[in-house]
Parts: sequence; structure tokens; C-alpha cells
Amino acid sequence: MSGSYNEHSKFSPSAAHRILACTPSLLLEQQFPNETSTYAEEGTAAHELAEHKLKKALKMCSKKPVSKYDSDEMDEMTDIYVEYCLGVIEKAKENCNDLQILIEQKLDFNDYVKGGFGRGDLVVVGTGELKVIDFKYGKNVIVSAEKNPQMMLYVLSALSLFDMLYDIEKVTMTIVQPRVDNFSTYEMNVHDLLKWAEEELKPKAELALKGEGEFCAGEHCRFCRAKNQCRARTVKNLELLKYEFADPSLLSNDEIAEIMRVANELSKWASDIYTYATALAINEGKNFDGYKIVEARARRKYTDEDAVAQTAKAAGYNDIYKTSLVSITEMEKLMGKKKFNEILGALVDKPKGNLTLVPDSDKRRAITLVNAEFQVEE
Repeated sequence: MSGSYNEHSKFSPSAAHRILACTPSLLLEQQFPNETSTYAEEGTAAHELAEHKLKKALKMCSKKPVSKYDSDEMDEMTDIYVEYCLGVIEKAKENCNDLQILIEQKLDFNDYVKGGFGRGDLVVVGTGELKVIDFKYGKNVIVSAEKNPQMMLYVLSALSLFDMLYDIEKVTMTIVQPRVDNFSTYEMNVHDLLKWAEEELKPKAELALKGEGEFCAGEHCRFCRAKNQCRARTVKNLELLKYEFADPSLLSNDEIAEIMRVANELSKWASDIYTYATALAINEGKNFDGYKIVEARARRKYTDEDAVAQTAKAAGYNDIYKTSLVSITEMEKLMGKKKFNEILGALVDKPKGNLTLVPDSDKRRAITLVNAEFQVEE
């Protein structure tokens, strides 16, 4: 591996959605440490394995990476990604004999964002068409390719390299997120992409690199390093206080909808603040009026399980062991999704879930209620 996964630009393509929505956040978060997580490390391991497998499949030199996150599930998910990529490449070969295939290519978009670059998982360039594929290993947030700024930045970079050679007219962006069975594709013509770059990307990037523009809190705050101390995020979430003394039964449907729209973000914000304050109190001795540090409740545990078993049996107690199956999620991770379905699929039942209210942006199909169909307006 080239070590490219640890190389980042200030204007990171993966953060483009947030930066373009809230331009001052780019410089604001620079004063906070860029901490990693087990999810990020696992994602990096999956990307390295996927890169290796794709290169081997295309007869390129590559050394198989080794990671503590290696698992049957990761092996299966990276296989799915590689299979998809190979299908795209074979299809592209039908229309072009001189195909350009770039894997983990450094993509420079300095023409639009000073010092900006990223790395494309797979770039396929042929006559009149350019395709960019991005591998996402995460499963907590489903990512769409539609007007995705990260993907659009990658495409802009690739265009600057190959447009003169291939007279590219349309671009295709695909996100492969196999753990949630998400294969999202979005197609754009080059004219619309360049218009976006000139009219939206460049001016907003210039503001961001100078720390200027208006703060704008929203769902994009999730991965911002400044989110715990951001005043704009606080102000937005405290807007709900105007409903503090209102009787919920007297609120209008529009007011209730407004509360529900921001309640999820409010909950995340409150949790972030509490976690941040706890870390400051424990690690830096900070004091917060009305709060104190105590020992959390702890569960008792055996100091030596073998000694416990021997002692209990010696005292006449033999029924001391309990055996149970691992959960479905653990079993699926152990076997991999494909093998799990082949071996145990017929023995798994998924009952209908309880009804719940979610935003329109949720991907699940809406349920039509029978009592609502026959509701008569008085």
C-alpha cells in the first residue's frame, strides 16, 4: 500500500458537503484535534483490502494488506465491490479500446479549490464518458451519489486530466456501499458540472479558505470537529425553547412537524455536549455549575473464572454454565452475508416492524393506513 490513506488536504472532499453548507467551519475546526475512531480505522482497512483485490483482478502488482479488522464480512463486502467495478470496466471496454483505469489515484482540483485534492477509489475514462466509483464501508449513514459534492470534486479532477483526450460529454458517479446494499448512481453532463464548479464551488471555497461566510447548523454538523463548542449550532438547537411552556395538545400540525424536524438534531447536539463536558471535567479538571464527578455504576465480575468453577463444584454446585447462540448480527458477521443467507437463511424470520413516524427523506416505503383511507372530514 502506498500510505495514501493518511494524506489529506485542508479542503477534504469527504467534508465538502459540510464546508459548502457552512463555509466558516473549515477554519474553525482546525483548532480542534482530528481524532480517529474504530469505525474510521475499519473503513481504512476495508479500502486497502478492496484496492489490493481490484489491482490483483486487473493483473496489477499489489501486496495483500494485513489488519486487525480483517473478517469474513470484510472479505465478502470487498468482493462485492470488486465484482461491481469489474462489471463497469467490462461494459466500458465495449465502447472504447483505449480505456484509462485509475485505482486510488490522487485527484487534484486546485483549479477550483486552492490546495485541494483527494483520492478516487476507481476512475474509468473512455470515449465520451468518465466514471468514478467510490467505496463506502460504513453502514450507519446511507450515502447517495446524487449531486454529491465529494464525487463531483473527483470528477472535476479527472476531467482536467482526460477531457482533451477523450472529449468527455457525460460523467457517472457511483457509490458502492455493500453492507447496506446501497448502489447509488448519478449521471451529469459536463456543462452542468462545470457550471456548478464556477458558480457554487469556487466562490464558496474561497470564503471557506478565508474563514468567511455565514455559519449554518444542520445535519452536516455531525462530523465537524468544532460541533461541541459551535455557537451557531447551539443557537439553532435552542430555538425549540419557544415551545417549552406550550401544551403539546394545543400545537398545530405545522408546529409539531417543525419540532420533529429539529428534535433529532437537538438530541444529537445535547449528547455531544454532555460527552464533551464529561471529557473536559475528567481529563482537564473543568468545573460545571451543578455537576460533579463520581464513579459510574460498575458490574461485579469474577477475578478468576476457572477458580470460581472449581470452588463452586467443590461446594456441590454443578449447574453453573449457560450456553446460548450468538445473535443474528454476530452470526452474519462471522459467516459473511452471502454464506449466512445460504446456510441459515431458511431458519431466519423477520417479522413486520411496529409502525413509526419518520421524515420523508427515509428510504422506506410509506404505509397506507386503512383507518386513514376511510376518515371522513366533519
